Amino acid sequence: MCHELDGVVYLCPWRTRLRSWIALDELRETLPATLLDAVVPPVVRAQAEADWDRWRARHPDGRPWILTSTWNVPVSWFLLFEDGEREFVPGRLPEQQTAVEAGAEVEVVEVPEDEEGASLPSAPVLRYRTPMSHARRRFARGFRVLRENLDDGPLVDAVEEVGRWLEEFHPRSLVELDYGGLVHAVSEASLAEDHTAREVAAGVAALREGDSMRAARSYRAITDRWRRIQELQYAN
Repeated sequence: MCHELDGVVYLCPWRTRLRSWIALDELRETLPATLLDAVVPPVVRAQAEADWDRWRARHPDGRPWILTSTWNVPVSWFLLFEDGEREFVPGRLPEQQTAVEAGAEVEVVEVPEDEEGASLPSAPVLRYRTPMSHARRRFARGFRVLRENLDDGPLVDAVEEVGRWLEEFHPRSLVELDYGGLVHAVSEASLAEDHTAREVAAGVAALREGDSMRAARSYRAITDRWRRIQELQYAN
């Protein structure tokens, strides 16, 4: 994955094979054995595990640079961003124009095509992007507020884990949160109205001010919304 900003090119290795091996390992913990065998036959899993063992022997320090979550975006991730860094791009239908005006510039948007050359709709995009220095500063402030006002538990542990992950990167890196495939599971209207980072910041501010009731309402609203999205994985 590549991104250019102010003449600087930022690279993030996909490490797709490594992330696939890790996902397969996690799948064993979430699916019953009979269903797992139907989805990924034992012979295929055995080959993948052997390949992963060989890879780890050659790359003992290898690790993914991308945190991944299925069917939801953890609340702890939003702590690193503010609403002004939110970028929402609506999806485009095939018949829509492929040239859009951006300030004084005109950007030509490539419309994807199928094998027969017919234009395909493009999915919406929702993401946040911020400099590493901002992410670390927000983490430090937010984590201090949580530690001072909440007992140790899953939320505090999740935020601490994100903080350890940030330490592995160059201080001039960029941090990006991308909704990825979730945009296909949530309506575009809901995505357009999604300002979770702003709501998380409001909840942390309420805790800092000692207003635990307002903080609890904010947290409950966020978790309820994401719980509804998570439940889509069980939909027929």
